[in-house]
Amino acid sequence: MAHPPALTVRRNFPRPSADHVRRLSEAPTGWVVDANERRGALHFSVRPVTRALRFCGVALTVQSRPRDNLAPYAAIEHAQPGDVLIIATHAYEEASVAGDVMLGMAKNKGVCALVTDGMVRDVDGLNAVGIPVFARGLSPNSPFKDGPGTIGLPIALGGVTVNAGDLVIGDQDGVVVVAREAIERVLEALADVKAKEAKMDEWVRTGATAPLGMQQLIADKGVRFVD
Repeated sequence: MAHPPALTVRRNFPRPSADHVRRLSEAPTGWVVDANERRGALHFSVRPVTRALRFCGVALTVQSRPRDNLAPYAAIEHAQPGDVLIIATHAYEEASVAGDVMLGMAKNKGVCALVTDGMVRDVDGLNAVGIPVFARGLSPNSPFKDGPGTIGLPIALGGVTVNAGDLVIGDQDGVVVVAREAIERVLEALADVKAKEAKMDEWVRTGATAPLGMQQLIADKGVRFVD
């Protein structure tokens, strides 16, 4: 009886344009969430572990068995410049899924960031590689390389479903995923978000203590005073 394959790989999937990546790379993650109908941010446990923070790139999705990194290593072969290696581990905390050697090889292939709900190691080496790493935390425990795993297929990570070809944006506030089919809508909404943020910043500079219309909004929602 034949053994099932250790890896299942989707090599070809639709990708956003370079212009989409460039335009979204200019926006803070908070603005992207607002333009994306107030959603898309990964759980706060996926946080920066390196000094490098800001990135925007195309999701190359990887599902890895806990305490295993065969699929993440294999994914490097299929990466294109500007990809984000985004690795789901079922939030496994007992061993790392990536270290500085993997990150260095991924950078050599053009990967611009690594995001995982698992653990990483070799933080000094990760910083030396110089591209952002967002992870659940640090563990020096080593993984195996057995599989099974998938590359280029949908994953669930940090409370968000991620498909290969989605856009992934990260900064000091966290990581946001924008579905490929929503990019145009998000970019259109970003102009309004930017204008709104500029207006609110101006209110603060001129001494405002509440957003314009807040008192009316509270009154419309209803207030019960108890003093």
